[in-house]
Amino acid sequence: MEKHQFNVDIKWSNERKGLLCSPELIQGDNTTSNCIEVATPPEFPKGMPHIWSPEHLFTASVVSCLMTTFLAIAENSKLEFSSFGCKSEGILEKENGKFLMTKIILKPTVTIKNEKDIDRAKRIVQKSEVACLISNSIKSKVTLETEIVVES
Repeated sequence: MEKHQFNVDIKWSNERKGLLCSPELIQGDNTTSNCIEVATPPEFPKGMPHIWSPEHLFTASVVSCLMTTFLAIAENSKLEFSSFGCKSEGILEKENGKFLMTKIILKPTVTIKNEKDIDRAKRIVQKSEVACLISNSIKSKVTLETEIVVES
């Protein structure tokens, strides 16, 4: 695979808030389409509630990578499933005087069509986490708490 590049720009708007955009995601003439507001989280001084924070985005990159990797592996494996969802929790801690995202807990739920595929679905979720390029690019410990549900 060749090298790929992903561009993201940010512009401060006010207080502890900015607008995060990618020139690759602009639609039509609207230069702010698909942009998102980001801010310091409320856990920090002058943080702002109800706005995406770097910590949310970090956690989101891991969980969205798990999903997209799962979708590719499940398709290649011909796993019959009817839904995929995943709750995630990013843990921020102070270690050696520095704030770090130390752990990402992923709680995927996969609904499958056939009970005989339970173990295979679990293996595909595990393979997806191992193959996730974002998980492989970070120092945070990533843990899985997988639930497989059989469609009734």
